[in-house]
Amino acid sequence: MYERKPKQVLQSPLPMRDGVSASRTWLPKCGSYKNMTETYGHWDTILDFLIERFPFMPKELFLERMARGDIVNQDGTPFRQDSPYVAETYLFYYREVPDEPVIPFYEEIIYEDEHIIVVDKPHFIPVTPTGRHVKESLLTRLKHRYQSETISPIHRLDRETAGVMLFSRDKDYRSAYQNLFQNRDVRKTYEAIAGFSNHQFPLTHRSKMVKSDKAFFIMEEVDGEPNSETHIEVIETSGELVRYRLKPVSGKQHQLRVHLMALGTPILNDPFYPDLLPKDRCDDYSKPLQLLAKSIEFTDPFSGETRFFETTRSLPFNVSD
Repeated sequence: MYERKPKQVLQSPLPMRDGVSASRTWLPKCGSYKNMTETYGHWDTILDFLIERFPFMPKELFLERMARGDIVNQDGTPFRQDSPYVAETYLFYYREVPDEPVIPFYEEIIYEDEHIIVVDKPHFIPVTPTGRHVKESLLTRLKHRYQSETISPIHRLDRETAGVMLFSRDKDYRSAYQNLFQNRDVRKTYEAIAGFSNHQFPLTHRSKMVKSDKAFFIMEEVDGEPNSETHIEVIETSGELVRYRLKPVSGKQHQLRVHLMALGTPILNDPFYPDLLPKDRCDDYSKPLQLLAKSIEFTDPFSGETRFFETTRSLPFNVSD
């Protein structure tokens, strides 16, 4: 692994562009990049380092970005093809995804004040830049809309899930809202459409959830002391489908999806549970995951007022299965 980086906060010399904030990479001492058996890292130029550090990206792409002046040092000086490698400094660049797919769904602003922005998030849009989606992430869209780099998410919501999502407008206020979630002082309600279960509702499902060996982004239940809890009840039924109301107490990754699957009724159109679908089927816009973050309620840490926000979206029973 790379050697430890300094902890000081360093202002990016590159401005936000189209809502995308510049990323940075620490340039370690040569010979300090290690895996279990070998030592790497003897770079003469910045280009040599980039080619080894990001092996999945073609050399021509780095040359193109350098020609545009989009890869710079911590003083803002653009790197050239022959720029020498300077250890123990930072390199700044813009994350770009060639031919990034456009996600044809759009968020709505439910509420905003000086501290927070509450968004009604569509299915398929990731909250933060990830993988093939940078400009099409919800965070980038909001930064671009408000022309502000200080916006950041307060909690998590899966890319596949739609509904209410909170963002902080300023880092000075962010932790106060994040603490509400960490201390379980936020009342969250979800809805999901799935099949019938033989269990009696309402019920509370508790289990120990851990990362699965199948894939790094998959969760599974194992024996042990429960670390997740969800209250589940039936709202209504239609034919072979059921609309469930879900109230999570904890906030484990994919908790609602795993808990309903454990009850024998996985959420409709889930690309991960019970079976992990091929990537091309995960982006089938005609089959969104039937999971909706319906509402969020909490006491505002600054005003002391009760805040309640609810999505305008709904999950119809006549969905593709």
